[in-house]
Amino acid sequence: PSGKGSKLLRYVEHRLRVSLVDGRTIIGTFLAFDKHLNLVLVDTEEFRTLRSTNGKSGGRAAVIEERQEKRSLGLIILRGENVVSIAVEGPPPPSGSARVVAGGPGVAKGAGRGVPAAPASVAGGAAPMGLGGAPVHGVGGMAGPPPPGMMGRGMPPPGMGRGGY
Repeated sequence: PSGKGSKLLRYVEHRLRVSLVDGRTIIGTFLAFDKHLNLVLVDTEEFRTLRSTNGKSGGRAAVIEERQEKRSLGLIILRGENVVSIAVEGPPPPSGSARVVAGGPGVAKGAGRGVPAAPASVAGGAAPMGLGGAPVHGVGGMAGPPPPGMMGRGMPPPGMGRGGY
């Protein structure tokens, strides 16, 4: 297939410089894009140029100072509508070396499911409570017939069927 999508695929994991409609420049590692050309970048930095003026001199504002302001953003999604241009800043990292980034503000960090990883043998080789072969009281479905007054759940009460009076 040809088109913008297949060309952009070549640059996944490359360091990109993206110019935006409002004049900002974003530099980050390219992770993904979609059909709207929204971009996902990681380890991102934003650069913007600030101009100070001294007021009016002959009908025009004279620029006194122009400085570049840098801001660390981390993981971002750029809306494709705001992108003016994309340039490759650098190649992807060498393959084989896994990227390890310390967590911190603006840095994406994986989070678990809230269950700590237990060693293979817990309490002398026995499975943790509730994960063994035997059922645990109060965990799982009901054993035996339902208590009186608790008919099968999800069923209409008697006399509420179709067509019967």
